[in-house]
Amino acid sequence: MQTSALAFYLTVGTALSGAAWLVAEPLWRHWQRVRLRRGVFPPVWRALLRRHVPLVARLPANLQLRLKQDMLVFLAEKPFLGCAGLVVTDAMRVTVAALACMPLLGARRGYYPALQRVLLYPGAFVAQQGQVGEDGVHSAEWQALLGQSWAQGQVLLSWADVQQGAADPGDGRNVVIHEFAHQLDQVKGYANGAPPLRTRQAYRGWSRVMQAEFDALHQRLARGEAGLIEAYAATNPAEFFAVCSELFFERAPELAQQHPALFRELSGYYRINPLSWS
Repeated sequence: MQTSALAFYLTVGTALSGAAWLVAEPLWRHWQRVRLRRGVFPPVWRALLRRHVPLVARLPANLQLRLKQDMLVFLAEKPFLGCAGLVVTDAMRVTVAALACMPLLGARRGYYPALQRVLLYPGAFVAQQGQVGEDGVHSAEWQALLGQSWAQGQVLLSWADVQQGAADPGDGRNVVIHEFAHQLDQVKGYANGAPPLRTRQAYRGWSRVMQAEFDALHQRLARGEAGLIEAYAATNPAEFFAVCSELFFERAPELAQQHPALFRELSGYYRINPLSWS
């Protein structure tokens, strides 16, 4: 969950500087990660994946292998902390790591370089949310949340909702994918629905398609019509990107059929095509 300005694009200078981290990985960390990716994926973790993350079974063999390699790095680098009395188990860590690494399958983007820790709560938690009104006035209120991503290095998750989202890989609702899409967006220091892209042309295409889809969603909601993209996506462009990312990984055929231009932009960004998965 992330509030951001209504903009699906960045200035070219900010965009290119925001993408600079892609080539800034220190050599020592690179070799450490190579070693981790070559490690043995524990058999007990394989069993946990089969039991708790059925989405993994959809992946072709090469992507299943890559996911497990990425998970080895993620779990070695990112600490998990239990909150409100929750004791973190291997099942929790493996489930979150698998879903968090899904958005990394198609492209090397680092392993969420700003992320310092994952905080797990037993269920929905209360946190303060900043809001900016139409008059430009900033305010804050306390809300019950299922997940939250901070640009300052934390992802907060409700374990009950992580479980629910993981158990049904076809409902288009996955709080882990949602919050880690925000992490990809926030790598530049803030979220506005425009994660770092490769070229100026890519930014222009992204802005055009995303703005058109965002406007169409608002128009549909104003008419009271149902649709694949849920109303929460209309909150702001950052939430639109995160909600559509959930659909991209869980309900790709429907998204591609009903919103082909949007699907192409997401496929180009994530550099994968879930339509080819079983």
